[in-house]
Amino acid sequence: MFGRVQIIFDQTQLRYGEHSALAPLTLSLSEPRIGVIGLNGSGKTSFARLINGLAKPTSGTVTLDGLDTVKDERAVMAKAGFIFQNPANQIILPIIRDDIAMGPKSRGLKGPALEAAVDSVLDRFGIAHLADRRPHELSGGELQLAALAAVVVTEPGVILFDEPTNQLDLKNRAMVKAAIEGLAQHAIVITHDLDLIRDYPRVLVFHEGALAFDGAGTEAVTHYVEIVGA
Repeated sequence: MFGRVQIIFDQTQLRYGEHSALAPLTLSLSEPRIGVIGLNGSGKTSFARLINGLAKPTSGTVTLDGLDTVKDERAVMAKAGFIFQNPANQIILPIIRDDIAMGPKSRGLKGPALEAAVDSVLDRFGIAHLADRRPHELSGGELQLAALAAVVVTEPGVILFDEPTNQLDLKNRAMVKAAIEGLAQHAIVITHDLDLIRDYPRVLVFHEGALAFDGAGTEAVTHYVEIVGA
């Protein structure tokens, strides 16, 4: 359903006043699963937010399938979904079904087609029984799946996750991990959960606002552990 996605950073830098959140970065990303790891404040979240336009580069460019994240902001945000570290912050409406329907409804889908789209994504993630529940009634893993369903139903090409397994127990972690693995979309996963991304074909390690390592998951984890142990 979804083809190859290409993300290009071209001498991209992000600064906040005198502070460099991300040093100049040039790289191309097209792997279906990409992990992003690093210590707190290392630049990994800044990197991810540059991809879908939540952050704007101070210099250089970021493009997603040829779309500039600044000049083509609306088109980029439609192509790149984002799951926040606390998914409850992005579930706006009081009932899960209504929240999931909000995205496709805003794009003109209505009636039976809208209902079918919502039912399909609820079934896909095994949360149909949560459709009429309120966010505060859900577990952490269920909240992640509800937020993911609300993004997937709009059919983005790539989905970015910010700490998707943070503070989840083993059962909920396994639920979220399986959901990410089953996505047709490309996924970029920012995490401290090293086992989650260890088998990914490409993992980026950020340190002190710069890319410190770029390679396969097992090698990236080893490099990161060396940084932490330094």
